[in-house]
Amino acid sequence: MPVPSSPLRKLGFLTIGLFDPDDPRAGHESTLEIIQLGERLGFDSAWVRHRHLQHGISSPVAVLAAATQRTSRIELGTAVIPLGWENPLRLAEDLATVDILSGGRLNPGVSVGPPMHYEQVKSALYPDTADAENFSYDRVTRLLTAVRGEPVTDFSGIEGFEVFSDRVQPHSPGLGRRLWYGGASLRSAQWAGENGMNFLTSSVVKAEESENFADIQLSHVRAFRAHHPDGDRARVSQGLVVIPTDSATAEQKAKYEAYAQKRTPRTATPQGPARMMFAADLVGTSEQIAEQLYAHAAFREIDEVAFALPFTFDHDDYVQILTDIAGHLGPALGWRPTPA
Repeated sequence: MPVPSSPLRKLGFLTIGLFDPDDPRAGHESTLEIIQLGERLGFDSAWVRHRHLQHGISSPVAVLAAATQRTSRIELGTAVIPLGWENPLRLAEDLATVDILSGGRLNPGVSVGPPMHYEQVKSALYPDTADAENFSYDRVTRLLTAVRGEPVTDFSGIEGFEVFSDRVQPHSPGLGRRLWYGGASLRSAQWAGENGMNFLTSSVVKAEESENFADIQLSHVRAFRAHHPDGDRARVSQGLVVIPTDSATAEQKAKYEAYAQKRTPRTATPQGPARMMFAADLVGTSEQIAEQLYAHAAFREIDEVAFALPFTFDHDDYVQILTDIAGHLGPALGWRPTPA
């Protein structure tokens, strides 16, 4: 367990990549610059969220393709791609291509379920098949089959001057071991383990057997590993929002505290019919946040994290937060940056 004598092994961060709809390039450039900064600071991984019909990254695969050409070491992930919007076979081609371009650094995270606001978007997304679409785990299985290089057609060979393959091309051999499932329930944690995936614990979980967020997240970690072939060695990455203030200005500290205070009420009890529990945002000095993390039941059983950057802050705020995570919080958790 990560205690002061057992260091955090991998440190990553997650960004939503917001942009102004009247100037979308600036926001995308900011995201790429933040990823580059993460590499310079020694982070092990950078992850991007996925947003449809919003002012956030709608095509993380394309953004990460650009990031592969601006970085050389840092791992690049998605947290997460909602497969309800995707054709798994086509997505497998895109993921494999970006993984090849990155030199084997891509970590695709996915989830399943109907697209958000499906009734309003289905006629545009699936005009002829909306009522027949399968949004179950079968969609992930199709992606796993394609990415792992299993046959996706019964045809291969030469036709005229063209050569055809029965598996997705390009094939990136290591990519299948770097697929993650983002889960918020015990069922998802168990399914991900049974199917040999890695597991992203969500900062939003279902209150099934408890109403204590840390205990719920811990139950997911344990269920996943109990059903994974690698057992306790199976990879789990924890997601929480942390905002260290070591080098923050007084104005930034006030902004951060107001942000967390506004979001705190939703962390007290399960929300909505699905009884969703939200993680509390951790704001304070790195020493204070480290103390809170060591008291967190789920954190004590993982050795890699992808701390989420808040949604609505400015570029300079993200620079300050990432710099403090790498320079203060990470070392307080026993992590050491990877040299550039």
